[in-house]
Amino acid sequence: MVAGTILLGLVAVFRTPYAVAQSPPHLYFDARTPPGLIGTTRIHRGGPVENYFQPVEIRGPAGLHVAPAENGAFSEPRPVPLTVGMLIGPVYRLRLTEIPLLNQEGMELFPTVEIVDRTYPPPGREGQFPIIAEITIDDLRLALEGKFVTRVVYLEDPTQAVPAAMTGPEQPWFDVPPNQDPLATADVLGRPVAIIRLGGRLPMPEEQADPAFLFGCPPLVLYPARVKLLPPPPRTQSASFSPALPDVAGGVR
Repeated sequence: MVAGTILLGLVAVFRTPYAVAQSPPHLYFDARTPPGLIGTTRIHRGGPVENYFQPVEIRGPAGLHVAPAENGAFSEPRPVPLTVGMLIGPVYRLRLTEIPLLNQEGMELFPTVEIVDRTYPPPGREGQFPIIAEITIDDLRLALEGKFVTRVVYLEDPTQAVPAAMTGPEQPWFDVPPNQDPLATADVLGRPVAIIRLGGRLPMPEEQADPAFLFGCPPLVLYPARVKLLPPPPRTQSASFSPALPDVAGGVR
C-alpha cells in the first residue's frame, strides 16, 4: 500500500469529522470496498443513473497510451487524453502503455475505473463536462514500484470547498493519511463520482483475456479524439496600418 492513499477531486481536501446530523451516502463503504459494489449500490438508490453513459476524460502525462477493454480484449492503444462514456455501476479495466518513465520501456499497468455517480450538465452538452480521471507521473511510478494507489474523484460542495488555487493544468489533489479513508473524506466535502485504482499485482499474459480480470467488459462509448486547433495567423501590418496624421504644429503624429 502507498504511505498515503490519494484523494483526487475538482478541489481535494483534508478529512474533517462528520456533522452529527449528517448521513453520508457511503456510510457502510470505504475505498477498500471491492470494485463494483459502490457503483451498483448507487444504481439501487434510484434516479436518472441507470443506463446513463457518463463522459469520462482519462488524462495522463504526455506520451501515455490507454486501451479500454472491449469485447473480451483490450482495444487499440490511444494517446491521452481519451474521452469515453462509462456506465454507472460496472468496473472498467484499462491497459496503460508507453509509460513515460526512464528504464520502464515496455512496462504496462492495468488500472480500473468505477463510476459511482453522474454529473448533470445542460442537455446536449454532456461531452463538454466529463468527469476527469487523471493519472499522474507519480501514480505511475508508485504503481510500478508495486504500491497501490486509490483516487477518489468528487464534485466539491461549495460550502465545504478548500480555498486552493489552480497552479497548472493538472487536476488538484491532496494526499490522505494512511489512517483516513479517501471515500469518507470525499463524502464530507462533496459528492464522489469516480474511483480509480492503480497498482498491485500485474496479471500474467494469459490472464489479460480472462473475463473476471476484465470485469466482463461492460459497454462503453468512445468519443472522437480531441481536435487540436491551430492558432490564427498573426495580423499583417497592412491590415492594421493607420496613416500618420499631422498635428497642430505641422509635424506628424
